[in-house]
Amino acid sequence: MSAGSIAAGIAAGGFVGTLVLTTVLRAAGEAGLTRMDVPFLLGTVVTVDRARAKAIGYVLHFVNGQVFAFAYFAVFLAIDRTGWWLGALFGLVHGLFAGTALVNILLPLVHPRMGSRSTSAPDVALLEPPGFLMLNYGPGTPLVTVPAHVAYGALVGGFASLAG
Repeated sequence: MSAGSIAAGIAAGGFVGTLVLTTVLRAAGEAGLTRMDVPFLLGTVVTVDRARAKAIGYVLHFVNGQVFAFAYFAVFLAIDRTGWWLGALFGLVHGLFAGTALVNILLPLVHPRMGSRSTSAPDVALLEPPGFLMLNYGPGTPLVTVPAHVAYGALVGGFASLAG
């Protein structure tokens, strides 16, 4: 197979993986396992309107899903290996990075509407900072988000393997 067909597999895997990840997180939220709402987190970067934030956030989340899928693709090419298990391993690292560094440290630094430990009382933040492993959004949050990222990675790796 050509690099073009593998790239198509990565794009398909990124879309399906993001669809599954988003569905698992939304279902977990509805079941009371987590208050994590990634589309809302992303959308409130660009607007204070809560309804629009969710719609914009879903678009941004699917764009991010493609960006991460192609980052996986770059590593697959660099090591000349692919497969669902390798994608799952990448998803595990991705999920742990997201919970420990990305949304715990980096996101509060750049998100214009997220509170921080130093937010003063007159400053009313729209969003609570996620905290380590996003535990501020509920104790079940890492138990849902990390396996959801593993599933995302397995789908990206699996689709890449099928296309290649």
